[in-house]
Amino acid sequence: MSFRLFKIARYYPDNLEQFYAAHPGLESGPYAAQYAALMAESIGMADFYTRAFDRLGYETQEVVANAAPMQQRWAREHGVEVASENWMQAIAIAQIKHFQPEVLFVTGGSAVFKADDLRRLRVECPSIRLMLVATGAPSDDLPTFAEFDLIISNIPELVQHFRQHDLSAHLVHHAFAPEILDRIDTSAPPRVDFAFSGSVLKTNRYHHERERLLAELVRRTDLQVWSKLRRLSRKQITAQRARQLAYDAVQGAQRIGIPEKMLAALPGIGKVARWPDRPSLDSLVDQRIARRANPPLYGLVMYQLLHDSRIVLNTHIDASTNSASNMRLYEATGVGACLLTDWKDNLADLFAPDSEVVTYRSAAECVEKVRYLLDHEDERREIAAAGQRRTLRDHTVARRVEQLHDLITGRMARA
Repeated sequence: MSFRLFKIARYYPDNLEQFYAAHPGLESGPYAAQYAALMAESIGMADFYTRAFDRLGYETQEVVANAAPMQQRWAREHGVEVASENWMQAIAIAQIKHFQPEVLFVTGGSAVFKADDLRRLRVECPSIRLMLVATGAPSDDLPTFAEFDLIISNIPELVQHFRQHDLSAHLVHHAFAPEILDRIDTSAPPRVDFAFSGSVLKTNRYHHERERLLAELVRRTDLQVWSKLRRLSRKQITAQRARQLAYDAVQGAQRIGIPEKMLAALPGIGKVARWPDRPSLDSLVDQRIARRANPPLYGLVMYQLLHDSRIVLNTHIDASTNSASNMRLYEATGVGACLLTDWKDNLADLFAPDSEVVTYRSAAECVEKVRYLLDHEDERREIAAAGQRRTLRDHTVARRVEQLHDLITGRMARA
């Protein structure tokens, strides 16, 4: 049994900015040319999932909803006029209605569609029999997730969270696409001893533990970092702290009864008195990490970096408190890197600890194992090769799509 499946992805804006900067003039080209070039970059999971569904007999179409030049070109080619303020949702909905799918597969949680959009789609596109969403990040938007028939997540803690709210959620791990190995130079020798490529977001349930770990590692090792991090000079940091002191002084004066009107009339103080919030450095990533950071990498250049690194660091999002779950597990091992990852309770279900991947439970242990691996090249190579064999055997996109197919057909049979 197979179906018409429409998949919607949303890429990080930085991914798309880098992509179009590397392909000048492409943004004015035909939709098909833009789409083919973007998929060839292998950003995220590209079209690997839809092509795996195709091999099972599905008819598929995939779009990147926030790729503005490409999506707006599709709209022009199909005579679809949309308002500028909601173009992303409007074009995606037009594409869905044009394709008439039976299965709508949305990745990225509620980043593209909200509850109202999904209810509208059920009315305007009656061919849809099942709405499926994939999410790997914390979200409090339960009303939107409640509109989906199936929720899948790579994080067991999120699956449990959704089930506690009586939503149909299932664990489906991330995966590696073996086609990547045909798109990078697998003969290239290592050029980086110890690498981390990923984001560091200081928002709730994201990367606070990661920041603390990275700060310790850049102090004690030669860890090389690829991430989009804001870097301030010491002068800028000092100036921000001075603004904080000024704000605190004005707030203190108001608390002891000095009238706001009087404060507002004082030179310099008046401006501070009108600040709505205290100037903050809380969202700024530790500057020791920022000073070590290179610009972020995506797609094939990111995969090439992982391949070319002797040791790749992995550290999980805060929301994945006890579970190994993220993409880097499979990206790094898939290209043949030696992965050094934080210990999680379920890791042994995915990889054999310390023979297919190497684990650490603290920054100190991480430092110790980095030094050991760099001093024992043959053992490092053996672990990297074993990890790659495991991923290519058990953790491929084809394997995950078989699991998704079972979920889809099971749900359709009950509908």
